Amino acid sequence: MKKRIWFNRWFSTAYHFIEAIKNNPDGMEFEIFGTHSNPNTVYFHVCDHSETEPEIDGEAYVQYCVDFCKKNQINVFIPYQHALEISKQLNRFDEVGTRVLVIDDYLLMETMSDKGKLYESFKKNGLAKFIPDYHIVTTAEQFAKAYQQLHSIGKTVCVKPVDGRGGEGFRVIKNEEDGLKELFGNLSHKISFTEAYKILASEPSFQSLMVLEYLADFEYSIDCLAHGGELLAAVPRKKAGGRIRELEEVPELLQLAQSIHDIYNIPYVYNVQVKYNQGVPKLLEINPRMSGGLHISTLSGVNFPYLAVKLLLTGEVQVEKPVFDIRATHIENAVILAEGQIKKAI
Repeated sequence: MKKRIWFNRWFSTAYHFIEAIKNNPDGMEFEIFGTHSNPNTVYFHVCDHSETEPEIDGEAYVQYCVDFCKKNQINVFIPYQHALEISKQLNRFDEVGTRVLVIDDYLLMETMSDKGKLYESFKKNGLAKFIPDYHIVTTAEQFAKAYQQLHSIGKTVCVKPVDGRGGEGFRVIKNEEDGLKELFGNLSHKISFTEAYKILASEPSFQSLMVLEYLADFEYSIDCLAHGGELLAAVPRKKAGGRIRELEEVPELLQLAQSIHDIYNIPYVYNVQVKYNQGVPKLLEINPRMSGGLHISTLSGVNFPYLAVKLLLTGEVQVEKPVFDIRATHIENAVILAEGQIKKAI
């Protein structure tokens, strides 16, 4: 009997995860369910069943997930939307016979989801050298003080919400405004200090914001697979400009991945993002889930999505040694979402 897997609201590259799971080397058969609040979500194209999610949050969303799993007899739930809240309620999924591909330690999941808590944890666990200079602020005055402290020692400064995902809320702080050049130029992630301060000062306080040194050198994502206290695979993936990615066997990054595993013991599949500054890799974040670019790392010969699912179901996998020295990119493909069903606007 086919095992049933559900992806709730994910980003579009879940398309590749689903293909990797379906096209596994063991010939295991799966029935894939996909949901999203957008009915035109591209990964619906590779799902066996799809459904539009309601626009709800908090407890209402967790209950929706439990009900969905029970109604559809889901064996494996792979959450992205509200994964933190879901990780706190795993017993409710156990009761309906569903395994959830997520960290089963809520406090650890919470630490991974908050950059401030994660950075403090790195300090306590002897990994301080991998942390960029940073401050956490909640007022405009604190922001200005943090900016001046970093700027005074020659650092370029950037900001990001402590719970921001991907590039959400990331801005590089410029010293001066560029006037017309800024108006007529390309969109960018840069903002002047004056404008940033003005925006932040419009409220007495705001959600925790990380003010930190901008890391100027290459960025790597280290995709990891782990189970039972063992790091089974780690593949560093370098951003080499534009859409170019390179899979590189970098000893210090593999050692960092091992150190993170030894301390935190994150299960199944996760991703460590670092960016170099003056020859030292500095932590950006740890994503306790499949990363957006994981499909590139599977070119190493390690089928991360399928192996993570197999580990959750059976606890046993054989992992091939990753192949490195691969340069790759991706191109856009046209995917028909609907045919003969489009209503014209009047």
